Amino acid sequence: MLIICGLRVLYRTVGQGTFHCQRCGGDRPYRHRSGRRWFTLFFIPVIPLAHTGEHVQCEPCGTRYRMQVLRIPTTAQMQAAIPAAMRAASVTMLRAGGGTSAAARRRAIDGIKGAGLADYDEAALDADLSAAAVLDAPGQDLAGALNRLAIQLEVPAREWFLAEAVRLGLADGALSDEERLAAREIAAQLGMTQAQARGVISMTEEGASA
Repeated sequence: MLIICGLRVLYRTVGQGTFHCQRCGGDRPYRHRSGRRWFTLFFIPVIPLAHTGEHVQCEPCGTRYRMQVLRIPTTAQMQAAIPAAMRAASVTMLRAGGGTSAAARRRAIDGIKGAGLADYDEAALDADLSAAAVLDAPGQDLAGALNRLAIQLEVPAREWFLAEAVRLGLADGALSDEERLAAREIAAQLGMTQAQARGVISMTEEGASA
């Protein structure tokens, strides 16, 4: 009797979602697939062997990608990243300055509205300041929001964003030590070097005093 045996890799779907497909050029549904090698008997998988890895497969075009492709933000994520980051940075700078300056609060609200949250107001700002005050790790939300934004920003855009945060701190006068530290933290979470941060902060201060 002829016995036919061999090896075969089979994949199963372990997750689904939406990602940016580079081949399609836009947001598309994907399947997260995990592979495993099987020993087959008469072409039937009978003994599971080693795992062979995972990949992301675009459902419409079928293109397979490494898992790292999920780090690329979708269009929806990119649109949400800017106002979220501006909100986090503004609250961080306001808290560093005490959060009571009328001029600084107005600049924060205007900046957040300009970033895409048209209905942001005094009540929303108070709620954000209160929420930030009770967080166990207040820098965590800032890091997440700015990290997501930094993925899609070139160096000049990161410098512009930091300058906006510094101008917020300058709205009620010279930067305090706490505001300067907050600005440096914002720069770090944007992926800027210390030298870049010092340069942007200094130039923004000079521009405000001119």
